[in-house]
Amino acid sequence: MDGKLQSQLKQSRPFRSSEEQLFLNLLRTARQFLDDFDRLLRGHELTQPQYNILRILRGAGAAGLPSGEIGERMVGRDPDVTRLLDRMEERELVSRRRSTTDRRVVTTQLTASGLRLVNDLDAPIAAMHVQQFGHLSEDEMADLNLLLERARDEDRR
Repeated sequence: MDGKLQSQLKQSRPFRSSEEQLFLNLLRTARQFLDDFDRLLRGHELTQPQYNILRILRGAGAAGLPSGEIGERMVGRDPDVTRLLDRMEERELVSRRRSTTDRRVVTTQLTASGLRLVNDLDAPIAAMHVQQFGHLSEDEMADLNLLLERARDEDRR
């Protein structure tokens, strides 16, 4: 089964195991798709974590979310959500307010410009996904999703 990946990596020796080949294949594939995503977001002066926060806050609605909960919902963990929110607040994409009942809680909400930006990104991101995965059938995508979820299943490790 060695072949295309081995050639792309200019590797002359076979992989040590199927697990190693799969891991490297996942990394290479993820990097390719993340590079596409980075290019798209760069045009809007956003990073992946900032875009993730915009999506999370859009889903939260007008009530917004405390920064700790935003961090828990992120696709990739970012240790400094507060710093990300600071930058986004400077750009007026989000606003924050301290709770009057518990001063330790700061709730973040999307501003009108933050909502407009995340909504404007929906179509280009959907088009990017079609370009990345459109050659796969619905069944193949469902199978791949299932396999990736199984591989990530922490109960099996």
